[in-house]
Amino acid sequence: MTERTIHLVADPSSRDTRKIRVRPSRQFATVQLDRDSYVDAESSRGHEQDLPADYLAAVDRARNAAMDRIRYEGYRGTFYWGNGPRWVDLCARFRDVEATVEALRTAELEHDYSKLRAIAEQLALPIDGWLAPGERELIRGVDFDSTPGAFLSFLRAKAAKSGLRLNGRATAGSVWVRPTLPAAQKQIREMFPGQHPGWVDRWTGYVESDDAPTRPWVGGSGEDLSRGAIPVQFQQLETLSSDTCPCGMRLRDIGDDDNVHRVHHADWSLGIRVPKGLDWWGDLALVTTQSPISWRRLAHRVARMPQREDSYDFPSWSHLSEPEATTDNYRAYLLKVDECVIGYVAAHDTNEHRRWDHNDESPYGDEDDSLRPRIILIWVADVYRHRGIGATLVRALATDFGCKVADVSWSTPVSAAGRRLARRLSPDGIWVS
Repeated sequence: MTERTIHLVADPSSRDTRKIRVRPSRQFATVQLDRDSYVDAESSRGHEQDLPADYLAAVDRARNAAMDRIRYEGYRGTFYWGNGPRWVDLCARFRDVEATVEALRTAELEHDYSKLRAIAEQLALPIDGWLAPGERELIRGVDFDSTPGAFLSFLRAKAAKSGLRLNGRATAGSVWVRPTLPAAQKQIREMFPGQHPGWVDRWTGYVESDDAPTRPWVGGSGEDLSRGAIPVQFQQLETLSSDTCPCGMRLRDIGDDDNVHRVHHADWSLGIRVPKGLDWWGDLALVTTQSPISWRRLAHRVARMPQREDSYDFPSWSHLSEPEATTDNYRAYLLKVDECVIGYVAAHDTNEHRRWDHNDESPYGDEDDSLRPRIILIWVADVYRHRGIGATLVRALATDFGCKVADVSWSTPVSAAGRRLARRLSPDGIWVS
């Protein structure tokens, strides 16, 4: 199938530019009604162009039924759509494209939504029946047509959306299911009925009939260790909680993918894994603004850790375009332990410094114009903190520049952790800039 465009008004002299585009992808086609120019033209005449509620409802039913059917047949990707008034998008299996085009045309020109409703009814899947309570075997070719693995994945997603635990297993030609309702999910739906309209508990207290099929045992742990068990009881208590994690991300945000937090927290705690294609011949790597892009990207990724942890507006490393020399010798030091970057220092050279004795009440000393290395930011992975890693990085910076540790300059304001480190390394005072 190739991409094509169908004009709803065939007269070339007509100013009505509504058209339907068919864009095939690997597993389905997107059928889009383009009303963009038509809406602009009608709006200029003062006509309201919001789509009727019945129109939108019929489109939503047809779209949801088509997406369910495509996922049921094995698609694991995402869908993108517009819902008017400028664009109306539907997805369709290749066999359903012509019917979908005709349904959109009829709905748009004749205000007849029956064909959209017919598509929804034709594609509707018996999900309620598949997720009904009780142990049973669904046979491929009888109860479902997709592969058992794809069907089981589809059912798991639908069960999770309904708050159910599926207890499913795919075999060569069938899928065994036993949907159950966890007590916590039952409590949520009873506490917030407005969020789950029409929900009915069919699973709590369900008793298997004597002639119910028995799922064959396939080895491993026992399969019936929870059947007949008493549900866990819950109580509401007032507990102290924080909205943010020490790594800088929110502890609980339903709108975010939990895996994003897990990956970020692991990197923040244990260090960032060194990319496999990066040859690292020592413990400490010096990355400059002229280093290969793979190294500069790694430095930027590490710089994002303290940026999120301390809520900085910008990362301390942002040199991700073409290699370029900087007048202040901007650079980053990356310390590797166990194939992870666990330490990071961003630094540059400057000749504007003042002396400070660590006392908050003390003023800064006179200006000094000696060229010194200046620490912009130091970060150590959480597990490796309080082990001298920060001091090791500062000494490495001083050695690389060719000065004493006491001659290193610190950017202000110096954080509490930075002050503790500075006092250990230079108890008589430090240079700040």
